Amino acid sequence: MNLLVLGANSDVAFALAGRFAQFEKADLYLASRNVTALEKKARDLTIRHGITATPLFFDAEDCKSHADFYESLKPKPDGVVAAFGYLGDQAAAQKDFHQARRIFHANFIGAVSILEIVAADFERRGHGFIIGLSSVAGQRGRQSNYFYGAAKGAFSIYLSGLRNRLAPRGVKVITVLPGFIRTKMTESMELPEKLTALPEEAARDIHRAFQKSKDIVYTRWFWKWIMLVIRSIPEPVFKRLRL
Repeated sequence: MNLLVLGANSDVAFALAGRFAQFEKADLYLASRNVTALEKKARDLTIRHGITATPLFFDAEDCKSHADFYESLKPKPDGVVAAFGYLGDQAAAQKDFHQARRIFHANFIGAVSILEIVAADFERRGHGFIIGLSSVAGQRGRQSNYFYGAAKGAFSIYLSGLRNRLAPRGVKVITVLPGFIRTKMTESMELPEKLTALPEEAARDIHRAFQKSKDIVYTRWFWKWIMLVIRSIPEPVFKRLRL
């Protein structure tokens, strides 16, 4: 198996790459903007698991480069993980549209750009799988992060449609809906300990979902029920909450 991990410098993505290297013996393309950091990660995975891990430069926001990037991969991957993202600053985005646009571009537009290229290849080959890291933030708009939530909500709907399109060709599309995870992206946030997963826990949940051919996975599992409650709150009540 050859696995392409986009956004491989993220904590969850690197942990997931490790699980695929360990349990699937997958050779890895590790792609991100910071190739220097990837080189160390690639060496670690190669030595630890006896696979080949190749660091590659990839800019999710440079959509014009995506076709050439994918064409350069030889051999082509059997699976792709889209793990890049950008939390952004909600307050700044409310005042500056450029900040809002970057949140949408990094979390949705860039993902659609590269995954449409991947999907066309997998559809033609009748083989492959796509794992997209979305977020429970996309399941209901909240005043504290509605730009990020809207981008992730759009990404979730996109993955649902892609799954519907590719299923007849035997291509699997998994939507990952994480809650709180202790990562570099959230290190400045005060997160509730009992509701917060480690990257390794999230990677374990995602890999199990892949093994069991699930379509949607929440990580950790209880976020499915937390979000069911949050989505069930009537709008007149919900708009009075400070969330």
